Amino acid sequence: MNLTNSSPLGARVRALRRREKLTQAAMAERLGISASYLNLIEHNRRPVTAPVLIKLAQEFAVDVATFASEDEGQLNAELREVFADPLFDDLGLTGPDVKELVAQLPNMGRAVLVLYEAWRESRDSAHALAGRLSGGAAVEPVHLPSEEVSALIQGHHNYFPTLEDAATSLLRRLGGGPLEAALVHHLEGPLGLEVRQASVEQTGGALRRLDRGRNLLVLSEALDIHSRLFQLAHVAGLLVAESALDDLVARATLSSDTARTLARVALANYFAGALVMPYEPFLAAAEAVRYDIERLGHRFNSSFEQVCHRLSTLQRPGASGVPFHFTRVDIAGNISKRFSASGIQIARFSGACARWNVHAAFMTPGRIRIQLSEMPEGERYFCVARTVQRAGAGWHDSHTLHAVGLGCRAEHARRLVYADGIQLEGTAEPVGVTCRLCPRLDCTFRAMPPLQQTLDVDADVRGLSFYAPVGPARRP
Repeated sequence: MNLTNSSPLGARVRALRRREKLTQAAMAERLGISASYLNLIEHNRRPVTAPVLIKLAQEFAVDVATFASEDEGQLNAELREVFADPLFDDLGLTGPDVKELVAQLPNMGRAVLVLYEAWRESRDSAHALAGRLSGGAAVEPVHLPSEEVSALIQGHHNYFPTLEDAATSLLRRLGGGPLEAALVHHLEGPLGLEVRQASVEQTGGALRRLDRGRNLLVLSEALDIHSRLFQLAHVAGLLVAESALDDLVARATLSSDTARTLARVALANYFAGALVMPYEPFLAAAEAVRYDIERLGHRFNSSFEQVCHRLSTLQRPGASGVPFHFTRVDIAGNISKRFSASGIQIARFSGACARWNVHAAFMTPGRIRIQLSEMPEGERYFCVARTVQRAGAGWHDSHTLHAVGLGCRAEHARRLVYADGIQLEGTAEPVGVTCRLCPRLDCTFRAMPPLQQTLDVDADVRGLSFYAPVGPARRP
């Protein structure tokens, strides 16, 4: 294999070196090449040969296939969504334009993303200021830490080997037996905490409260069995894997203390999932039961959402599971969790396609829905979705309803029990990313016109949608 300048990897090699905080000389020594040759690679003046790729994989735990494509597809998808904004309508930008920008100037593409995000924040702040009629009081830009954390997770392909290792190490120390009892014993023994269960009134409405000054962990009586185990594992992660969490947060590009705290929470949740559903046994079980989510939940004492999330993290090079994408949405369509290893683009800056089955799941609460879908470019995906409900603490508390979706490319679908009896070569549901990026004018769900297509509106004629063209009428 010889990846030449038609597929330049220089910027990715340079980004990897900077992420590892290495000089060119130090990295070249680890790769067994000269510093001058590495310099030529980073400037796309020499190809990345197969031996160099293999050495990169060995030295830096990088999967060759993943490294060869890395985040180019994700960056390309996000830029296409950005340029679908009506703001750019008059520029006549095309898909090939975006692809060329990503291939030749990836950092410039990322700069465009940063500028676009800043523009959206400023615009939203201006709208909020006008709406509040605050008499001139300043309104700070609304920068979403959750978006930064999502980017962190996607950048690591939702796989964190240091947290996997820390979870495996703790699991060995815990020994056998029921995991919850072992965790409580470890937290109260070596870690010196007192673990209590308290009423909702006593916890002040908190589901978990860790008081480090008093060495006290209080869990709410409102937690179900799955959530209680997960919260114990989360706290264990905060204490046992503290140095690994510190390192990951320090290396991440996060702009605020809020984002850094949210990242720590997300990474501790990752540790908890790795502890409750350890990598090798969980992957073996998933393959054995053909990714039956409910059976995995019973076996590992985990909820439907926890299992779906864990399945999306099985990205270990050389020992990976089905490459899934994972989403969680509320009934208004807001995406609160998203990750894609399947290659599907998940909307970041605008509403997602209403034809995705994760939205339709709200029509049949508690039931698993399956969908074979086809994107405008022809890629096919197989997805399962189901609602998940978070119960309140009592009669007067609201019950939160979300839908989670888990999907993969159609070629992996036969590995899933949900594909039994499904004709994967048959008719698929036509879906898109967003209306602005989808060219299908005959869609009855269309809410806005597609990019770079002019509207031909006739006040006297109504098509399948407001934006759908209609042919000439025929005489009866």
